[in-house]
Amino acid sequence: MHHRITYIGTATMLLEIGSLRLLTDPAFDPAGTTYALEPAPGLTIGAHKLAGPAVRAESVGPIDAVLLSHDEHFDNLDERGRELLADAARVITTPAGAGRLADHAVGLAPWESLRLTGTPDVVVTATPARHGPEGTESIIGDTTGFVLEWAGQAGGVLYISGDTVMFDGLLEVGTRFTVGTAVLHLGAGGFDASGDMRFTLDAAQGAALALDLGAHTVIPVHYDGWSHFTEPAAVARTVLGAQLGERVLWLDPGVPCDL
Repeated sequence: MHHRITYIGTATMLLEIGSLRLLTDPAFDPAGTTYALEPAPGLTIGAHKLAGPAVRAESVGPIDAVLLSHDEHFDNLDERGRELLADAARVITTPAGAGRLADHAVGLAPWESLRLTGTPDVVVTATPARHGPEGTESIIGDTTGFVLEWAGQAGGVLYISGDTVMFDGLLEVGTRFTVGTAVLHLGAGGFDASGDMRFTLDAAQGAALALDLGAHTVIPVHYDGWSHFTEPAAVARTVLGAQLGERVLWLDPGVPCDL
C-alpha cells in the first residue's frame, strides 16, 4: 500500500495515505499576487506571492480532508485555495477557524483527535502552535499543528508543525508521541511593520525542534515563495544540512515522494 507526499508550494502538500487523500494549507493563487493583511484595526501589512503552485488546483483531484493550520493568512489559505474547501469532504482546523468556515469544517483544540475512515484509517490529532511571540495571539489568531497516525506506520507518527514559533507547547508533541517524520513550517516570517518579530520558525529553530522530537526524517516547507519570508531558502538548506545531515528530505515541487 502506497503512502506518498507531494509538495505543491509554501505549506501546501498532497498526502496520499492508502485510500485517503489529504491536502494541507491550500494556496493556489498565481505568482505575482499581492494581498493586504489587516491583523489589527488601522494596521495593514502587504504580502506578495513570488512563486505559484507546482500543481494547479484543477489537477489536485478529490480530497477527503483539508488539514488547515489556520484560515486567516493568504500564504496558508488564498482565494483559489478557499474555493477548494467546498469540494473537500471535510476541513479540519482550529475551533475559531471552523466557526468562520463551512458546515463541513471541524475544529480541534490541542490534543483533540478525529478519525478519518479509509484503508487504512488515519487518526488526526491537533497539536499546539503559536503563530508569533507570546502576547500576540489576539492579533495573529489561532493556529494548529497536526499529528497523523495509521496502522502499519513505520518509525513513528507524521507530525506537521503548522505556522508556529518555538515555544514549550511544541516540545510536548515529543512527550506524547514517537515522531518519525516531522514536516516543519520555516521561513522566519516577518514584516517591516513588526520589526524584529518573527512569526514562524527559522532553520536553526527547526533543526533544534527536530532533534528534540527525535524525528528520523525532516521535511522543510513554508520556506520560500513569499516576500515576508526573511530567511532565504539557501540559508535554510545550509543550516539544516549542517545540523541534521541526511535526516533532511527536500521535496521537489510537484513530484510525489514515498512517505
